[in-house]
Amino acid sequence: MDHPSLAPVKARLLHLLDELVGHDGYGSLRVDVRLLKRGQKEVILDCGKQHRFVVDVPVRADQPPPTPRP
Repeated sequence: MDHPSLAPVKARLLHLLDELVGHDGYGSLRVDVRLLKRGQKEVILDCGKQHRFVVDVPVRADQPPPTPRP
């Protein structure tokens, strides 16, 4: 699933993973994904400090488009 709004999230995730692996101690990395309105999700990368991203949800071919809410 390649979507343009996911590129910064993937880049930051890989960067944080590289930092953890290269660190002389221990560490943890947590990824939280939350649903937002209007076809978006919030992705939170937590690795000592939080990195927050809002990404558009890619529409799958077998999935009907979201219905607009009044």
